[in-house]
Amino acid sequence: MPRLTLLLLCLLASYTQADDHAHDLAYSLGVKLGERLRDEVPQLELQALLDGLRQAYRNEPLALEAERIEELLAEHDAHLAEVPQQLEKAKQAEKRFLANEKAKAGVRVLDNGVLMQQLRAGGGQKPEPHDRVQVRYVGFLADGSPFDESQTAQWFRLDSVISGWRSALPLMPVGAQWRLVIPSAQAYGEEGAGDLIPPYSPLVFELELLDTKE
Repeated sequence: MPRLTLLLLCLLASYTQADDHAHDLAYSLGVKLGERLRDEVPQLELQALLDGLRQAYRNEPLALEAERIEELLAEHDAHLAEVPQQLEKAKQAEKRFLANEKAKAGVRVLDNGVLMQQLRAGGGQKPEPHDRVQVRYVGFLADGSPFDESQTAQWFRLDSVISGWRSALPLMPVGAQWRLVIPSAQAYGEEGAGDLIPPYSPLVFELELLDTKE
C-alpha cells in the first residue's frame, strides 16, 4: 500500500475515534443531566430545555430576558428547598393518623402494619396469593376525600394490586367486607401516585370480597 494512502487511513481512523469520543462524552453528559432533571422536574418540557441549551451554548439570542430567567430559577430553587420539609410533615401526619386508627375499637393489626376492621363477616373460601378476586370497594385519603371507587364488581389478579391488598385479601373469606387502613409503605410510598395520591399517604378502603378463583 502506498505510504501516502496508509497515512491518510491512519488520519481518518484518528478522526473517527475523536468523533466517537466527542459523541459519547456529549451523550454521557446528557444522560446525567436528564437523570437529575427527571427527579427535580418530572413534567419538564424537553423541547424548551433543548432550545435553551442550544441557544446558550451557541451564544445565540435567548427567548427570555435575563431577569425573567433568574426569577424562574429562583422560584424553582425555593420550591426544591421546601420539598424536604413538606415530605417530613407528610410522614409525621401519617404517623399520627395511623396511631389514631390503631386505637379504635375492633381494629386488628396485620403482620405488615395494615389495619383491619371487620364490617361484615364472610363464610366463603379465602383467595390464594395468585388467584383472581372479584371485589367492590371505595378508597379514601386520610382526610376522608374519596380518590377511587368501584360501583360495579371488578376482577383483579391478586398479584397485580398494591401490597396492602395482597396481604389483606388472602385473609378474607368470600362475602366479607372489611375496612382497611393501609400505610403508605404498603401503597404508593414516598413517590405517591401523580396528582391523585400525595407522597406518604395512608389509604383507607372499604373493601368487599365477592368471589375468588384461580
